Amino acid sequence: MFGFLSKEEIKPSVKKDLGPKIYEPFEKPLDGLKSTPRDPLTLDQEKQYLEVLNHFLNDELSLPVREKPEDSLELRKLTYDEKSWLTRDCILRYIRACNWKLSDAIKRLENSLIWRRDFGISGGEFQTLTEDVVAIENETGKQLIFGYDNGCRPCLFLRNGKQNTKASFRQIQHLIFMLESVIDFMPPGEDNLALCVDFKAYPEISIKGANMPSVSVGKQILHILQYHYPERLGRALFVNIPWYARIFLDICYPFVDPYTKQKISFDKPFSEFIPLAQLGVEYDGDANFEYVHEKYWAALNRIKDTKRKHYMDRFEKLGATIGLNELDLRSDAPIVDGKVIYKQ
Repeated sequence: MFGFLSKEEIKPSVKKDLGPKIYEPFEKPLDGLKSTPRDPLTLDQEKQYLEVLNHFLNDELSLPVREKPEDSLELRKLTYDEKSWLTRDCILRYIRACNWKLSDAIKRLENSLIWRRDFGISGGEFQTLTEDVVAIENETGKQLIFGYDNGCRPCLFLRNGKQNTKASFRQIQHLIFMLESVIDFMPPGEDNLALCVDFKAYPEISIKGANMPSVSVGKQILHILQYHYPERLGRALFVNIPWYARIFLDICYPFVDPYTKQKISFDKPFSEFIPLAQLGVEYDGDANFEYVHEKYWAALNRIKDTKRKHYMDRFEKLGATIGLNELDLRSDAPIVDGKVIYKQ
């Protein structure tokens, strides 16, 4: 399947006089770039959306706190943080992913709410996955949130050649933590990310035999991304693919849904999709970025937490209810009498 790909690594040209080093992620896209707006809903689609919305507006709705019933029979009503997750955009992402089969969308949303509680990313009392839990996983900079692509999507870089730990559940936790973080980096009007996967080897950094996840782990990650993060992938870029990675991708590729496959690009330079000003020099960009774990990790979490606080503050001011618009929650536009006021 990947026989058309170049076997040579994409190597950047040498850049000079790039200015001072950059150690922190960018907080917003370049000025002038715009997201691609979604088509408005038809009247029938709006009615279908309201049907799903009303299901979750039911004050008596209670869901398990664990995925496996044998682990716990406890049921809990939706929390404040879970209501902030159930935006209009979130509900529509699930409906579209289920091809407008409303019963499927409701079940999938409920399953994701339960999974988020169990995984420890649901906020409040259910937030057990923190930056301290996974900090060791990113000491070599094997995953980076850095820059925005030409469509205003925040970029999540996976640099497998910098793998510093053996396969474990914590590696999955690390990926989900970074995925949740890159969502916080999304600007107003954008709900997709750009996934940039680099297989370049860094033998002086990575530990032997740890560069590629097992097929079972790969399938588990694919299931999580497709089932619990529908409609989140705007594009996926793969570069420097060695032969053994091609075998791994060949095995996992059939489990990727057809719509996602349309967003995948192989061995095209990142610079075709990301502005040079926000692309690291490592990838032939103009950003003089260097990964220093202590500086980057502290900055990443400070920026993420600030953006999250902004989102939650506006959630409170807009009524703290299910079905709010993510544009309103991420925007800086003033809120007057519980409504967002945009300039004409």
